[in-house]
Amino acid sequence: LKLFQRTFFAPPPTRRFQNLPRVTRCGIMSSPNRLSTDSEDVINARPSMKLNKAMSTTGLTPTATKGKYKNGCCGFCKRKPPIEEVDCVLVGGGVMSATVGLMLKQLEPSWKVVMYERLGALAEESSNGWNNAGTGHSALCEPNYTPGKPDGSVDVAKAITVNEQWQLSRQYWAYLKDQKLIDDEFISVTPHMTFAHGEDQVQWLRARHSQLHNHPLFKGMEYSEDPAQMTKWAPIMMAGRSPSDKVALTKCDVGTDCDFGALTREMGKAYMKSGGNLLLFHTVTNLKKESDGKWLLTVKKNDLGAKKSQVRARFVFVGAGGWALLLLQKSKIPEIRGFMGFPISGEFLVCQNPAVVDGHPAKVYGKAAIGAPPMSVPHLDKRIIGGKHMLLFGPFAGFSPRYLKTGSLLDLLKSVRPHNLIPAAAAGLQNLDLTVYLVKQLLASDNKKFTELLQFIPKAQPQDWLLVTAGQRVQIMKKDPKKIGILQFGTEVVAAADGSICGLLGASPGASTAVQVALDVLAKCFNKEFDKWKPTVQKMIPSYGMKLSDNEAKFKEIHAWTAKSLGIK
Repeated sequence: LKLFQRTFFAPPPTRRFQNLPRVTRCGIMSSPNRLSTDSEDVINARPSMKLNKAMSTTGLTPTATKGKYKNGCCGFCKRKPPIEEVDCVLVGGGVMSATVGLMLKQLEPSWKVVMYERLGALAEESSNGWNNAGTGHSALCEPNYTPGKPDGSVDVAKAITVNEQWQLSRQYWAYLKDQKLIDDEFISVTPHMTFAHGEDQVQWLRARHSQLHNHPLFKGMEYSEDPAQMTKWAPIMMAGRSPSDKVALTKCDVGTDCDFGALTREMGKAYMKSGGNLLLFHTVTNLKKESDGKWLLTVKKNDLGAKKSQVRARFVFVGAGGWALLLLQKSKIPEIRGFMGFPISGEFLVCQNPAVVDGHPAKVYGKAAIGAPPMSVPHLDKRIIGGKHMLLFGPFAGFSPRYLKTGSLLDLLKSVRPHNLIPAAAAGLQNLDLTVYLVKQLLASDNKKFTELLQFIPKAQPQDWLLVTAGQRVQIMKKDPKKIGILQFGTEVVAAADGSICGLLGASPGASTAVQVALDVLAKCFNKEFDKWKPTVQKMIPSYGMKLSDNEAKFKEIHAWTAKSLGIK
C-alpha cells in the first residue's frame, strides 16, 4: 500500500533551478537560461499522427499522402530511364579527364561532354596530393630518366623528352591562369636536386651534369661535392654526416612542387564553367559498341529510380586510373589484347615538425636500389598539400591486388584473360629481381624503413616521422614480338583504330605530362577536326608542334611568360 501511495500520489518532484521561469503554452520564455522542461513544453513536443490523420506524412500539407507508386510494381519493377545522347564521355575524375574535358569544351563549346566520377569529389585517387609525389616531372632531378651507359656516359634522351612535355603543361596552365580559369596556388617554386651517395653514384651524377647543364632546357643546373656548399642547399641532409661519406648534389632552381589534386579541382571548376557536366557517385560498369560506331555505356548510381542509366556517346575517354584496364577490356577492342596490370602500392614517411621542415626547402631524388621499379626511386620532398607544409620520404613499395586505393580485392583477378596470361608470365620471368625487391619491401620493418631515411637525414628522429599509405599504381605488362611479354614503366595511351574510345594506362610521369597526353588523344581520336583546332591549340600552347630544344630564344620567351603567370621560376 505504501509503495502504491508513493507511486501514484506522491507530490511532483522538485524542479531543478526553481528560480528559472516555466515555459508558457506559447513556447515563449522570459529567460534564456532554460535547463529543464515540463509536460507543457511545446517547443519539443511531437505532434501525434493519431490526431492528424488528414495531414500528409511530412506534415507539410493538409491533405493525406496517397500510397500509390506509379513507377513499377510496389517500387521494385522500376521503369528504365531513356538513353541519354551525348558527344563525349569522360570516365574518372582525375587530372587526365579534367584536362581532356576542359580542352574539348574550349575547342568545341557546343559539344555535350559528361564526366562520371564514382567517388564524392574530383581527384580522390591517383591525382590526390597524398597519392603521388607531387613533383613537376621535368627530368631536372629524376635519375631514372638518365640511365648510365657501360662506357660511363649517361643517356639523356628521355630526360629531354620529358622536359619538352613538361613545358607544354606549363604553357597550358599559364594560359588558363591568364584567362582567370584557374589560380596558381597548386604550384610553388621548389628547387630540384639529385643526390649521389658512394663513389659510383658520384661518377654517374658528374657525367649527368656534364651532359645536361649546357642544354637549353637544363641551363642553370649546378653541381657540387663541397660539403659547405651542399650544407647551404640541403642543411638537414648534411648535418651529422660523416666527413668520409662520398656524396654529391646537383641543384636546379626552376623546379616545382605541384598539388595535382588542387589543380584537378581547379580545372574541374573551369570545365563546368565552360558548360561541361560532372556527375559524382556515378560508376560506369559496362560499355558496348553499337552498329553505328557509337558507344552505349551503363552507369550505376544510387538514385531512387532504376539505380542504373544508359548513355550513348560518339567518343569515350577512360581516365579511371588502374580501372582503365578493366573498362578497356570490357570494350573488347582488339588493341587491349595482351595487356595486363600489376598493382603496386606505396607508403611514405611524413614529417610535420616545423623545425625539420624549414631545414629542407627542396625535392631531392636519389638512385633506386638494384631491382627496384622506377616509381620506387627514393626521394625527400618538400611538399605543400592543402596549404600544409611538410616533408615526405619514400616511397616504400607494397602490394595490394586492388587497381585503385578504393578498388576491389578482386581487381587483379578480374583482369586475367586467356590472351594476357602468356605475356604476363613472360614479363614476370624477366623481372624476378622485381619480385624479390617487392618481397623484401613487404617484409621490411619500421626500423629498416627508418634506416633508409637516415641515408638522407643522418640526424632524423623517429618521433618526427609517421607512416602513411600512398596511392595505387598499376604497372603495365603487354605482349612483345621479341620478348613475348614485357613490363612497361611509364604511361601508355591505348586507343581503338577508329578513335572512338581511348584510355590511359600506366604511371609516372603521369600528371606532369597530362597536357601532352591530352593533345595526343585529341590528335589521334579527332584527326578530322584537329586541323581546324590547331590555331586554338597554338594560342593556348604556343610551342605546340615545335621543339624548344632547337629554339633557345623561343624557349626563353615562353619560359619567362609561364614563370610570370604562374608565379614560379
